[in-house]
Amino acid sequence: MTIKSTEFYLAGYRIVEEIARSPTTVVYRALVNGLELGAEHSTVIIKILSSVNPTAQDLVNFCNQYRISKHLDLPGVVRVYSLEEFGTLSQRSYALVMEDFGGVSLDLYYREFGIALPDLLKIGIQLADTLQAIGQQGIIHKDIKPSNILINPITKQVKLIDFGIASLLPRETQAILNPQSVEGTLAYISPEQTGRMNRGIDYRTDFYALGVTLYELLTGRLPFETENSIAKRATKAVELVHCHLAQIATPVHRVNPNLPIIISQIVAKLMAKNAEDRYQSALGIKYDLNECLQQFQQTGTIGEFTIGQRDLSDRFVISERLYGRELEVQLLIDAFNRVAAGNSELMLVTGSAGIGKTAVINEIYKPIVKQHGYFIKGKYDQFNRNIPFSAVIQAFRDLIGQLLSESDLELANWKSKILAAVGKNGRVLLAVIPELELVIGAQPPISELVGVAAQNRFNLLLQKFVRVFTMAEHPLTIFLDDLQWADSASLKSIELLLSDSGYLLLLGAYRDCEMSPFHPLMLTLRQLEEKKIIFKTIALVSLTIEDTNQLVADTLHCDLNTARPLAESIDLKTKGNPFFIVE
Repeated sequence: MTIKSTEFYLAGYRIVEEIARSPTTVVYRALVNGLELGAEHSTVIIKILSSVNPTAQDLVNFCNQYRISKHLDLPGVVRVYSLEEFGTLSQRSYALVMEDFGGVSLDLYYREFGIALPDLLKIGIQLADTLQAIGQQGIIHKDIKPSNILINPITKQVKLIDFGIASLLPRETQAILNPQSVEGTLAYISPEQTGRMNRGIDYRTDFYALGVTLYELLTGRLPFETENSIAKRATKAVELVHCHLAQIATPVHRVNPNLPIIISQIVAKLMAKNAEDRYQSALGIKYDLNECLQQFQQTGTIGEFTIGQRDLSDRFVISERLYGRELEVQLLIDAFNRVAAGNSELMLVTGSAGIGKTAVINEIYKPIVKQHGYFIKGKYDQFNRNIPFSAVIQAFRDLIGQLLSESDLELANWKSKILAAVGKNGRVLLAVIPELELVIGAQPPISELVGVAAQNRFNLLLQKFVRVFTMAEHPLTIFLDDLQWADSASLKSIELLLSDSGYLLLLGAYRDCEMSPFHPLMLTLRQLEEKKIIFKTIALVSLTIEDTNQLVADTLHCDLNTARPLAESIDLKTKGNPFFIVE
């Protein structure tokens, strides 16, 4: 149930007009009671949640917008005056009262009037100033797009709005979610914000979204177009994520031949897949855009120049590229490609603590997204080794979480497939994966079994359950970390899963330095060899001095010769261990 314009009332204000409505919010212009129209602050913008029963996440985002924006007194950010409660005792909601500077959304302005190149450069310069200002306060917006940018049609002043999902953390990690549930707007978000990039999110994610925004305003289209029909939305969401991860957008000067190549280069740098290849500071963006504007104003054209010359980072950010692991990553990608063709494989990654086993394995996100696959993971705990299947259960809870973020139609499809597979024995799985009940509902009682009979029934149901998700349309990758602490039941399940399912990639990581020839994992691997079940082991070694030197050079934005003395010192102290190098 949504709120109609005639139903909304907030004490102290008189609603003048409704100016925008989205699936979750309604925006009004209101007159402040007691002030004459035309007086300073006589009108305000009031934003409310459109539903009388908003979700918890909607409320969190709404309050987060107030919490962050109330402290921002910046010329490029719409000021938030207050957070007001309204409604009945049983149905309370919130309203944000904000400044009214006569702005309209940039997408609406673009559709109505279009934007000439010099005006667009001025808009870009203002946005760069704003990103620099919020960046200095440690804020990542995470949802830069034309509808979150307001422009005054007369003064051409530009201001940023909607800090609902903004972060005050200098860096954060995005969990793997269904693409339709990722924070932000899928058409504009950076590769790392999809959760499938094996990279953290920092201030440079906003630079990518700014690049997509400029691309759209320069060409009249998004860099990666997808159909928006409901029937194809889930598939297109996955394809859009893959585009952000791996596809290079057509340069803007090829889409719009009237644009100078240098503009195309600036947008391409903003939209680089790796954050290290983008602009490293908003001031660097502003300088290049300002150079373009000055040339255009003076000569009517924009000649080529070297971009990024004044792009100096004002903060210390260690490069997150993976160094010295190209061969190992390719071996994993090749294994997944074979699995996507119908095989089942076990790949093991070994090495000492901190050597980068998890980082290498996480690099296979890209091909998994391309094949619409699922990636789930669990980690064994040194102090909970007596809990059977602990990491396997973690992994499938992860999978259920991804399913629950899909549409009702897709969830109903999964429900029918799972019930068809497990029959009347669904309660066996609910005992270890209680979240599954949210998908398949309550299950009938089952006969009690003990000992080997109970174990065999569980193994059979686990096989059938896994088979639901190992299909050509969506291969399944299961990553089990710290196998050196795995329980015996989990080790036995490895053979069980490999012998039954196609389209399954089972990845394991363990510390070989903590293993003896009689360790349960070693015994399990010998049994697999005896049964002709093929698996491959990738042993990670320390980084070379050349790899460390490249990391230092990339982090400090200097040449290799300058970085060498520091790299040699780091290598001497860390013996090439990636974790210690970063520390």
